[in-house]
Amino acid sequence: MPVAKNTGRRSLLVTSAALLSLSVTAPAALAAPNPPTSPASPTATPPARMSSVGGARLGLPGTQVALAPGVPVLPKDLTARSWIVSDAESGEVLAAHNAHWRLPPASTLKMLFADTVLPRFPKDTRHKVVPSDLAGMGAGSSVVGIKAGGTYTVHDLWLGVFLRSGNDAVHVLSRMYGGIDQTVRDMRTHAEDLRALDTRVVSPDGYDEPGQVSSAYDLTLFARSGLQKKDFRDYCSTVRAPFGASEIQNTNRLLSGDSDVPVYPGIAGVKNGNTTNAGATFTGVAERNGKVLLVTVMHPEKHEHNEVYKEAAKLLDWGFQAAGKVAPVGELVPPKSATAGSAAPSPGASAGQAARASGGSGAGPVASATARSGGVGIALAVAGGLLVLLGGGAFLINRRWPLPDLMRRRPRP
Repeated sequence: MPVAKNTGRRSLLVTSAALLSLSVTAPAALAAPNPPTSPASPTATPPARMSSVGGARLGLPGTQVALAPGVPVLPKDLTARSWIVSDAESGEVLAAHNAHWRLPPASTLKMLFADTVLPRFPKDTRHKVVPSDLAGMGAGSSVVGIKAGGTYTVHDLWLGVFLRSGNDAVHVLSRMYGGIDQTVRDMRTHAEDLRALDTRVVSPDGYDEPGQVSSAYDLTLFARSGLQKKDFRDYCSTVRAPFGASEIQNTNRLLSGDSDVPVYPGIAGVKNGNTTNAGATFTGVAERNGKVLLVTVMHPEKHEHNEVYKEAAKLLDWGFQAAGKVAPVGELVPPKSATAGSAAPSPGASAGQAARASGGSGAGPVASATARSGGVGIALAVAGGLLVLLGGGAFLINRRWPLPDLMRRRPRP
């Protein structure tokens, strides 16, 4: 697999690691893998009118793309109910299909959980798990194997969230954060600030619950925001890591590979999910020839093995071919706190913690140094220079994106 290259320093509209607290009045939802029973699945027909956040065309049902001479045609065998391909740096939406359709998101919405809670605790914080920490998980939840009475570092818990989509790890971190209700409230606040208005959070672990929805557009906003945080980048690009006496592997098949899905060149995360209501969902980030793209795919109707990853890979391939040729059909909006010209700490985080989570070492605007993550099978983090600039009603970040050469760094069988 070719070594990913640095794209250099480029300005972009993005979300900040420190977020303004605002309220969301209605509950919303995340999802967790494969509960045995759940409410009825949503209709397979998109609504006639959807949100127009990011541009009027994104609120229209069906596929939105500005085809023109020289622009490659989209793959013809896409079956997802909703998808979106965007430039991670400029925020331009290259193409979309029912981008604002509110659908159950499965564990992809753990990106919102991580983006909200991750700045709160240093990774070397240790916590002894008590039975109440694990209370309330839904039947059939995906777990990483956390045991009451065991002591775990925050680093271990986040590996459980990102690699195994462990609802047990989410519950322990939520209890540490201040409880399930507090976590849900702050996730709602964070989603509101990011202008992710399709999202309704009910449970931090994402277990199927009535009203749990998000959209391909919102999931992409969460990924883009999370990727501003160095620890988030490190965890979402980790292929394998030790956990207790065993080793865990990332279930994102474009990152770790599978029998029918190769590792995608330049992939660096972000998060996958699967539930009864949501079907398979996936958000990924990848780099090729100096271009960084985000893709989100929700609920493929084709039920082949790893179909969500196959469709995501096709869309990424198209995006890299179309970038620079296709006119955008919308944009990924910056957060409210950014457009207000100020940034406040995200819920529960000090300014210093938020800065460190972004790759810096103090409060306020920071510049981070390139770093390498350690551990068994951990891919080179999507790290690099991070310079926060506030002014002119825009939130600009100059950033480098050295994405991991996963094939070379994976341990041999």
